[in-house]
Amino acid sequence: MTAATGPTASSDDTRVAVGPVRAENHAPGEAVGIGEERPRLSWAVLAPPRWRQQDYEVELRRGDDVEVHGPFADTDSLYRPWPGRPLLPRERAVVRVRVRGVDGGFSPWSGPEPVERGLAAADWVAVPVGSPADEDPDSDRRPALVRRDFTVRAEVVAARVYVTSHGLHELEVNGYRVGTDVLSPGWSPYATRLRYLTHDVTDLLVPGANAIGGLLGDGWYRGRLGFRGGHRNLYGTDLSLIAQLEIEYADGERDVVATDAAWRAAPSPIVVSGLYDGETYDARDERPGWSRSGFDDAGWLPVALGHRDPATLAAPDGPPVRCTEECAPVTLERRAPDRLVVDMGRNLAGRFAVRATGGAGDVLRIRHAEVLQDGELYTRPLRTARATDVYVFAGGPATWEPRFTYHGFRYAEVTAPPGVLDTLELRAHVLHSDMDRTGTFACSDPDVTTLHDNVVRSMQGNFVDVPTDCPQRDERLGWTGDIQVFAPTATFLYETTGMLSSWLRDLAIEQLDDGTVPWFVPVVPTGERWTPPRPGAAWGDAGVLTPWDVFHASGDSEILRRQWDSARRWVDLVADRAGPDRLWTGDFQLGDWLDPAAPPDDPFAATTDPDLVASAYLARSAGRLAEIATVLGREDDATGYRALAREVRAAVRDRYLSPEGRLAQESQTGYALVVAFGLTDDPVQLATAGRRLRALVEEAGHRIATGFVGTPLVTAALTATGSLDTAYRLLGQTECPSWLYPVTRGATTVWERWDSLCPDGTVNPGEMTSFNHYALGAVAHWLHTTVAGIEAAAPGWRAVRFAPRPGGGLSWARAEHRSPYGRVAVAWRIEEGTLSVTTVVPTGSTARLELPDGTVVELGPGQATHTCPAA
Repeated sequence: MTAATGPTASSDDTRVAVGPVRAENHAPGEAVGIGEERPRLSWAVLAPPRWRQQDYEVELRRGDDVEVHGPFADTDSLYRPWPGRPLLPRERAVVRVRVRGVDGGFSPWSGPEPVERGLAAADWVAVPVGSPADEDPDSDRRPALVRRDFTVRAEVVAARVYVTSHGLHELEVNGYRVGTDVLSPGWSPYATRLRYLTHDVTDLLVPGANAIGGLLGDGWYRGRLGFRGGHRNLYGTDLSLIAQLEIEYADGERDVVATDAAWRAAPSPIVVSGLYDGETYDARDERPGWSRSGFDDAGWLPVALGHRDPATLAAPDGPPVRCTEECAPVTLERRAPDRLVVDMGRNLAGRFAVRATGGAGDVLRIRHAEVLQDGELYTRPLRTARATDVYVFAGGPATWEPRFTYHGFRYAEVTAPPGVLDTLELRAHVLHSDMDRTGTFACSDPDVTTLHDNVVRSMQGNFVDVPTDCPQRDERLGWTGDIQVFAPTATFLYETTGMLSSWLRDLAIEQLDDGTVPWFVPVVPTGERWTPPRPGAAWGDAGVLTPWDVFHASGDSEILRRQWDSARRWVDLVADRAGPDRLWTGDFQLGDWLDPAAPPDDPFAATTDPDLVASAYLARSAGRLAEIATVLGREDDATGYRALAREVRAAVRDRYLSPEGRLAQESQTGYALVVAFGLTDDPVQLATAGRRLRALVEEAGHRIATGFVGTPLVTAALTATGSLDTAYRLLGQTECPSWLYPVTRGATTVWERWDSLCPDGTVNPGEMTSFNHYALGAVAHWLHTTVAGIEAAAPGWRAVRFAPRPGGGLSWARAEHRSPYGRVAVAWRIEEGTLSVTTVVPTGSTARLELPDGTVVELGPGQATHTCPAA
């Protein structure tokens, strides 16, 4: 039922409050310029424990028109259908929701949430504009400024600018920076999908003369990408701004100021800019007032016009990269009159903001590194990335921050004339995709808590628009295997739904016609093993397993629907390569990548048979694809892929397991795969696999013997087969290799190698030696689900499982997650032989508490405390 006259009559239930309304996967307040014409709505409810939602109403305010839709008989509050007519391009609606319980009146309305659609392809008139200079595409080229003047001729009601670029950009209107995003428009397969952002610039316009301008940088578009020297110009040789400013006047008229032939261009003060190598800025070449009206651009040149198919311009699914934190150095040690070494006290991804005073032509140079060796910056792990920012003074006080680069670093060396260093002030700006933090963990062991903190920092440093492997060296690629193993952890710690669903769109775009999922997305030609992409287990399986992980955390089945064809094509490809015997063997594989037994110069040399890894992943993905098909109502597909999974599991058992359950080639990862991937349901084989896994861990002195594949699984497999004590001893080990060894060495992020820093204090000689990689931090998922004992038991946390399993000498642990329904939390403590567990369940969810003594308690919304004897 729809009414256009206002809310239906009802008494308010003031005990109930509806939280901020979310449109699709956009954060509250960020649903401006979205691509969806019928955005689904979600909300959380705060209510008394026994309250249950019976129905809801939605109010849509479009200008002066108010529509109230409902009531809709519905007990859920996630991804509810848009109730009114679709949003037109540029149209804005203000949404409010109220809910009614089974035994009461309606709640008060939620706060107003603006939802505004962006442009349709037919609405774009802007074209790419950039420098007309004749440039050598094989060299470093100077980025350009582009600008134009325009007139505001009447009273402005609203003004929006829709903006993207070939390369990176920052936009200014009347001398003011537009937006808080950085490194926009990010990295995507640009030819097919180029994201744009929408900014409200109403308050930046003035009556009469105005100006708009853009500063450009190479970024991923034409900058150097890839290792071993990399490649330039992967997507084009131009740097071009695409901007469309639309001004709505009180009289209903509209002006459009778009990038076109009326714009003019000139070299910018940025001499050169690259993501790997850093940025050089010459303040002597600044053009004061360049983005203000009245600036004399007579000496500027007419812009070069480019082409962009408007059908390839896409509104974002998730948040942009922003500065999320500013931090000061821990120490600044003057090593010489013209040189100092900076320690930030933590490894981070970002860049410095600088204040200093210098004479005209004075040069300030900042080199970045993750680690010191012999007390000095050690840059070998950066490979060919120069990671150096340079500022040339115009004379006098200066404030500067690079615009189009970022670095992974803890340490920096700053060189400049002594007088400059005497005045220097430094702050590091931490950059990552601006996702909301949703999960926390802590426990009584400070080293384990520090390990978890390091995992969080590594995720921050590697969620810079795409989920990368590392933020420091000449790589920073969207490796599919890394996010595949880490996604369950990532989706707990942060609201990743928008960001990862956007990346998964790109994965489907970059997927080869035969179904091959590339090693990294977006694809970069790197030669040797990686180009052209080949099917690889664990990495390619991100096309199936990661969409499921995002769905399970968010409850958004549309992600599964959109990725279905991509996921199906991957499993079909691998099934075809496996052939009638259902074993994927003989192909190039990374296997259990960076197994600690592998020598530094041969990370492929893992102790686990890569063919076992490949076939195990085929079974895993086929089974998961059957579950996806069930969610989507594709029962025939579900039946077929369940059968495929059974056949592969049977083939793996026949080939690799003895009748009693032993592997011919034993390894921790091999047995972890057997248990965690359910490769056998025979109780004898399962028990043997568990015993042998425990024995191998004990024989290794409770040190790690797993790489990227086995590490996320080994503690869970031990737990599932009755060896919780061994899992805790593995977690608590501090000798190398172990999770806590880096903590004892002062690590503030997760390392790529278990011994990135060797026990003798030297850096691992391997070519791949990063000090900020999140993959091995996937153990945090076990910290959440087992140590604290909190996990989603149904998609979107509609149902919750609490199952804390204390051990390892811990006296307390706690974790919480801000689920789509609200706060979910668990905290346990052991005192005087009693385990006390306190849980919090949000309205809209139910929960099950499984205590270690076998007691099971069904829980509804609210807080509760239960006890049992401590083991």
